[in-house]
Amino acid sequence: MTALHVAPERHAPMQARTSIEVVAGRGVVGDRWWGTRHRHVSVQSAEALAEAAAALGRAVPPSATRRTVTVGGGAVPTEPGVRLQVGEVLLEVVRVAAPCRVMETSMGPGGAAALRRRGGSILRALTSGAIRLGDEAAEVRPTH
Repeated sequence: MTALHVAPERHAPMQARTSIEVVAGRGVVGDRWWGTRHRHVSVQSAEALAEAAAALGRAVPPSATRRTVTVGGGAVPTEPGVRLQVGEVLLEVVRVAAPCRVMETSMGPGGAAALRRRGGSILRALTSGAIRLGDEAAEVRPTH
């Protein structure tokens, strides 16, 4: 885990955290998306963020994308139904986190285009627990 951020309400500045508490079926305690149906946690790849910064020609801090969790170690799964263990929490991909017009403000001109296919995923929380800086993230294969 390379970065954790929450925003207490929509359009509020992102606040860096050393840990977040996730509640199954509800989301991140203290975050603007708390209690939504499926948008519990957004996860992005530090490597994809670096690619976006290179495309923009300037540094992009993880908070500028407004994602909750930034992980190292490669791509974030984007296929619905894929599960990701992040720290103590089991998450399930709902959809791709598409960049929106807010990225033009938070990242500057060209931000949304730079994040296209690099924005990470929106996931629902299947279990409760803590996610801490330094925790590992790993795709979980179903056992049938």
